[in-house]
Amino acid sequence: MIENILKAVHNNLEHWNTPDNLALCLGCIDLTTLNTTDTAERIVSFTGKVNRFGEHFPQYPYPAAICVYPKWGMLVKEQLRAEGVKVAVVAGGFPHSQTFLDVKVAECAKAVELGADEVDVVLPLNLFLAGDMKGAAEEVAAMKNAVGDKCLKVILETGALQDVSDVMEASMLAMEAGADFIKTSTGKLEQGATPVAAIAMCRSIAEYYKKSGRRVGFKPAGGISNVKDALCYLAVVETILGKEWCNSSLFRIGASRLANNLLGALEQKTVGYY
Repeated sequence: MIENILKAVHNNLEHWNTPDNLALCLGCIDLTTLNTTDTAERIVSFTGKVNRFGEHFPQYPYPAAICVYPKWGMLVKEQLRAEGVKVAVVAGGFPHSQTFLDVKVAECAKAVELGADEVDVVLPLNLFLAGDMKGAAEEVAAMKNAVGDKCLKVILETGALQDVSDVMEASMLAMEAGADFIKTSTGKLEQGATPVAAIAMCRSIAEYYKKSGRRVGFKPAGGISNVKDALCYLAVVETILGKEWCNSSLFRIGASRLANNLLGALEQKTVGYY
């Protein structure tokens, strides 16, 4: 099944290569800076570029969110002027999820208290890989409880999972524990997002929706920088989940370089705005 979907997506990728879809992908980006070298000056400059985007490219959508380390969430909130752009932070012991649960919960709660609209956390793989599914689910549920009605994105780190069945099991576990989005990767391991993982996750989302009636979003992240990759993930989402998922409420792309490449494809020239 996965091979058939993958083949169909790749064989028909030009079908999705339209200005409307390029702009759609642009508006679904979580524009991300997660560097050890991030400073207040860097965050202010980064946010300022988003604020001024409409002056330079009024015909295209703003990114869906700015994603930063939790320390910088309040600064982004203070500086952000672009309407509709969310403040997203990574938390819960990102990127390894190898700290105490009370620390994870406190970090998530404080991030929301200081203005985060969305919180990206990592599935506790130490528990999942050890077979402690109950413990892993309880940690995700505790972090969801900490963010309340804000959006919780749970990162599966699919590059660390053994096979497709593990990806699907992790997907269902995260959604049943309250995840509002499931996300492929942190971008901190060598292997980031892959189309195979995306297909497995989207199939799980479809199964969960059929069972529960609740729509969960999908976010590929990690190593996505070119237009072809972005369109591939959009095609996977549309093929499996339908057009209802093809919007920033249910589809995101975690990226930093991709925005310039999408703008370049739309403008038919090299763009280095971000």
